[in-house]
Amino acid sequence: MRNLRGQFRALALAAAIGFAPAAYAADAAIPATPEAGSFKIGIEPWLGYGQWHIAEAKGLFKASGLSDVQIVNFAEDKDINAALASGQLDAANIATHTAMGMVAAGLPVKIVLLLDVSMTADAMIAGKDIASIADLKGKQVAFEEGTTSDILLKYALAKNGMSIADVQPVPMPAADAGSALIAGQVPVAVTYEPYLTAARAQNKDVKLLFTAGEDPGLISDVFVVRDEVIKSRPGQVLAMIKAWDAALKAYKADTPDGRAIISKAVGSSVEDLNTAFDGVRYFSLAENKDALTGEFSTKTFADVEAAAKNAGLLQADVTPEQMIDPAFVKAAQ
Repeated sequence: MRNLRGQFRALALAAAIGFAPAAYAADAAIPATPEAGSFKIGIEPWLGYGQWHIAEAKGLFKASGLSDVQIVNFAEDKDINAALASGQLDAANIATHTAMGMVAAGLPVKIVLLLDVSMTADAMIAGKDIASIADLKGKQVAFEEGTTSDILLKYALAKNGMSIADVQPVPMPAADAGSALIAGQVPVAVTYEPYLTAARAQNKDVKLLFTAGEDPGLISDVFVVRDEVIKSRPGQVLAMIKAWDAALKAYKADTPDGRAIISKAVGSSVEDLNTAFDGVRYFSLAENKDALTGEFSTKTFADVEAAAKNAGLLQADVTPEQMIDPAFVKAAQ
């Protein structure tokens, strides 16, 4: 399922958009009551976006004053990107590096909420003969190019003074990378849950060599809203953020129930996703207030940008000031 969060491919669509960027004025009062009308968000089958499904199942959108929230499901990144670019969606749930690609291509959107970060749900795994990143020199590494696995691998190498030129890349789908390691075809693989747990269950010598949690937020997801919507319907944006937080509180109060709702929505079983849930950290409203004006903006953003460029997924500079709008999480509190 995480291969749905791959490389941004709709750059030309962004350039074709007719409306101009319009940020919500920081000193303007955000209305407490949402504007009338529907609010459409794009979503893919990834559990990191799961609190929206809880909000829908438990009536939390209506409790926040929203009369019509439409969750539109997509199977591929390119389709959700195109729908957002053409104005068919008001907002979308996407990976942070994907949001950077959109803005770099000229699509006027803002990050208004940090949804989740991967801690141990994305990782590099290795057998007993590999003890450190330095041991990867000259070794084969299986990973899926253009995805979060690509970003994690190149970040880990750079952090240890190495580059992709120091290893032998073995491109393959993330679903197959763990199996290739178990089969002895490669000594190292980069993948994500549930493939990580499956590989470790099959061979007790397989260990986590490097996880996304080494830099929390490197592999993360954000809620982006089109600038035009931020300007014309700020009350709806504020209500959406409140609904996310209410859903997260419900999830924490009854986690088994929350995981059941999310698992059903993404088309999997709780059993298959439990390890993935355990490896992901959801961000509350209070945590967002600190993150969007703190470490996510001052450190993590630069790390993601550098890693995305290194992986060939981003070709232009972007800045936190250009992309992050913390006004709504501030107003929500």
